[in-house]
Amino acid sequence: MSSPRVLAPAHREAPTPARAAAVPPAPDRLAKRYTRARRIEMFTAYLFILPTLLLFVVFSVYPFARTVELSFTSWDGLSSTFAQVGLDNYLRAFHDSVWWGSMGNGIFLAVIALILMQGLGLLLAVGVDRKMKGQTLYRTLFYLPPILSGIVVATIWKWLLEPNNGVINATLDNLGLGVLAHPWLGDPKTALWAISIVSVWQGVGYPFLLFLAGLQGISGEIYEAARMDGATGRQIFVKITLPLLRPVIGIVSVLTFLGAMQTFNLVVAMTKGGPGYATEVPILHIYRSAFGPSPDFGYASALSIIFGVLLFGVSMISLYLSRRSGGDPS
Repeated sequence: MSSPRVLAPAHREAPTPARAAAVPPAPDRLAKRYTRARRIEMFTAYLFILPTLLLFVVFSVYPFARTVELSFTSWDGLSSTFAQVGLDNYLRAFHDSVWWGSMGNGIFLAVIALILMQGLGLLLAVGVDRKMKGQTLYRTLFYLPPILSGIVVATIWKWLLEPNNGVINATLDNLGLGVLAHPWLGDPKTALWAISIVSVWQGVGYPFLLFLAGLQGISGEIYEAARMDGATGRQIFVKITLPLLRPVIGIVSVLTFLGAMQTFNLVVAMTKGGPGYATEVPILHIYRSAFGPSPDFGYASALSIIFGVLLFGVSMISLYLSRRSGGDPS
């Protein structure tokens, strides 16, 4: 029996330096392909982003930059020239008692909204989340006022609050409580309260929906475990529901504060800032400064910058405190 032949390996020609240089190693080719594909992908992404970016620059960045520029000038909105006044508009704002009075009114509306609007929205959300009958109908009813026009809401409530033939005063008379009838929008002591109640009625649907979404994101197993341990409904709400809703409460608080501080339609349609300046709010005062009898777009721009900075600062502080209380180390 003959032994098997062992075939000698074929002789391979060693690559010449020229051939080795002509054929790059495989990893280099993959890296180049990846880099090229990545560049094409990034270029395509930027093409999709470009229209939105252009809209943002045209309708947000440019108007903001223009507002900052105008805040250092005095301009009536019609003249072709601008009078440079430096920081005079900002100094004038700090001595404007009506402006700071309007800020106080805005803060009052914001505090009432934070207490009543958020509290009522949370209670309504808890009630609907407990699988009560007709919850779909309640969702619609609670969210109906926010989608109504502010002018429509103001007109309806102005009719209800009318001192002579208004429904509220007429109802009080029919109940034998005519002594409580009042010119609600004509009295400086009650006008701002009336607007705040109307604002809460119109805006409660927003926190209601956000709180309801937060409640539905809490696992039912947590509640079941708490009930098995003997926790009462109040303990579950205080010890479980509220802590888990803390991030939502923080966001809702910021949105509610910003919305209340920027109240405009209701005030213009119901009181026009009166009686006197009892219901003057920041946005209305800025509007008067720009389009009033003596228009000054420079001063209105300065007020806008001051107002925007204050709102931004309060928002950042609120979000920071919300994260800290929620145990977020960032």
